[in-house]
Amino acid sequence: MTLIKSISGIRGTIGGQAGDALTPLDIVKFTAAYITLIRSQQKTNSKKIVLGRDARISGGMVKDLVAGTVRGMGYDVVDIGLATTPTTELAVPAENAAGGIILTASHNPKQWNALKLLNEKGEFLNAAEGNEILKIADAEEFVFAEVDNLGQLITDSSYTQKHIDHVLALDLVDVEAIRQAKFKVAVDCVNSVGGIVIPVLLKALGVETVYELYCEPNGQFPHNPEPLPEHLTEISALVKEKGADVGFVVDPDVDRLAIVCENGNMFGEEYTLVAIADYVLKHTPGNTVSNLSSTRALRDVTRRYGGEYNAAAVGEVNVVTKMKATQTVIGGEGNGGVIYPASHYGRDALVGIALFLTHLAKEKKTVSALRVTYPPYFIAKQKVTLTPDIDVDAVLLAVKEKFSAYDITDIDGVKIDFPDKWAHLRKSNTEPIIRIYSEASTMQEAEELGAELINVVSQLSARK
Repeated sequence: MTLIKSISGIRGTIGGQAGDALTPLDIVKFTAAYITLIRSQQKTNSKKIVLGRDARISGGMVKDLVAGTVRGMGYDVVDIGLATTPTTELAVPAENAAGGIILTASHNPKQWNALKLLNEKGEFLNAAEGNEILKIADAEEFVFAEVDNLGQLITDSSYTQKHIDHVLALDLVDVEAIRQAKFKVAVDCVNSVGGIVIPVLLKALGVETVYELYCEPNGQFPHNPEPLPEHLTEISALVKEKGADVGFVVDPDVDRLAIVCENGNMFGEEYTLVAIADYVLKHTPGNTVSNLSSTRALRDVTRRYGGEYNAAAVGEVNVVTKMKATQTVIGGEGNGGVIYPASHYGRDALVGIALFLTHLAKEKKTVSALRVTYPPYFIAKQKVTLTPDIDVDAVLLAVKEKFSAYDITDIDGVKIDFPDKWAHLRKSNTEPIIRIYSEASTMQEAEELGAELINVVSQLSARK
């Protein structure tokens, strides 16, 4: 059983002993700690907390516990039901709420669930706020409301449609161009909330032919829900069988988007953001941001349009902070997470689909032909397992010193920028490993660079 407490929220496996997994006691404790923080820093009189969830089997149970706790703390719950993460993010400011809670473990398997915590803007809490919640929970420093001050339960099932309407109204979404293209689109929604919204969105965008795969929101994930190539063989086959123009795959909470080419090949999760940035920058020149472990192709495309690219530490909250600081017009993460400020500061696969289809319609290319217009890079992802007594920070410092002749970024581990490739080393927050990401112009070069860094880390570890 696993319980992971981090600044991005509380996640764990369902069942087991309190403190070792995401049990009812842990759910109540961390929800109460979150409301305590919200109350302490609140700038408005709002007593609303928006609550949305994905379709996990445990979702109903967790929702009841969270809603009851929020009400017990004296706040009203606006329950928007089965909803994507970006839908919940948009609902928070729309309701003038004090915050929001999303019940989803994102791409984790079905035995996991999580509490993802939002501020009054519908954005994830920062590191200081996350750490404060952990302190409050550990000390159990929360006070529940008296009987006359209990919160109310409000149900509102309208936000999925409101989210679709919001996407359709974006200036760079051209419904008529998409309709005229007469696209045939296949989708894999891994039996979660994407199945509720993605087919409806596609129809609203003017896509007449939609081939649905795993669109029943029952929480029974038919394959590993992380949208990686090795998990997407069925939609690849469906795209080829049906002669679809494109395939879209989302994770259980619909904040990541993977794309399948018309020939069944993967577009590449790293290139979801690259392609959409290409379209956005063509019409609204400006700056871009992605995290340190994302492809260099975004930098290249940004410079093509005269913009400035910046890298942020890994994590959505870090990317958003950097985007705001650099007045970015498009950004996100290389895991298929598109953040479009003209919509909102959150990863949103609905926005990604609408912008990509508009781009594809206007370019009048196949998806595979569009893909080859972008700089060719390949990323290898590897890791080094260390013994618990190894000082990981000291090892990373030694790596930084060894490669000091090259450009080094150390805001999140150590990233080494070579002229024609890069490597990024990060320590895990939950286990004694160092993750090594490396990118080069061929997969062989990327893997060889990763292997070289693994060897360096192993040698340095032996000396510590």
